[in-house]
Amino acid sequence: MKKTSRGRQRIAMEAIENAAARQVCFSKRRAGVFKKAAELSVLCGAELDVLAFSPSGKPFSFGYPSVDSVFARFLSAWPAPPRHRPLAGAPVQSLGREESQLAELLEAERRRKAALEAAIFRPWGTVADLLDADVEALGMPELSLLQRALKWVRAEAAGRAEQLAFEALQPSNVTVNEGATAPNLLEFCYAPQGYGF
Repeated sequence: MKKTSRGRQRIAMEAIENAAARQVCFSKRRAGVFKKAAELSVLCGAELDVLAFSPSGKPFSFGYPSVDSVFARFLSAWPAPPRHRPLAGAPVQSLGREESQLAELLEAERRRKAALEAAIFRPWGTVADLLDADVEALGMPELSLLQRALKWVRAEAAGRAEQLAFEALQPSNVTVNEGATAPNLLEFCYAPQGYGF
């Protein structure tokens, strides 16, 4: 069977020229480095600190038990205080679970935002929904929007009716048979009798 892809390729270690690609690469690799640091602290009981600055200059740090305590120990060269409790991976694991839950929640909110934007920006979206709604149940903002929409529709309809009446009056649109006289379209369009208007 023939391979459809080239498989996993080795990435050349050279600077990424595209700024957006560089930022994405930094974000993904930073997450990986911090994950490895957390695993090292849990598995080996190491106190460690990782500090990174993004290409835009924003600082990111990870430290166990905390960034401040590891830096203070490093800068002052004091011996480590004795531990009174064994190192437990439970806090790190619970933070990992919490991060996963928050990532899922964030993705759900992004999908909800996209759906709301699609509903807002679709043609006649909210106005069509308001036309189907019970007027008694609408609040003041919805009623105001509905009123503006109805005024706009009325003005558009009046403009279109005026345009059609004007087009009907144009001599190029009226065909006259030989020997017949053209009807008076003004009387026909605006005749008050016989139409019940």
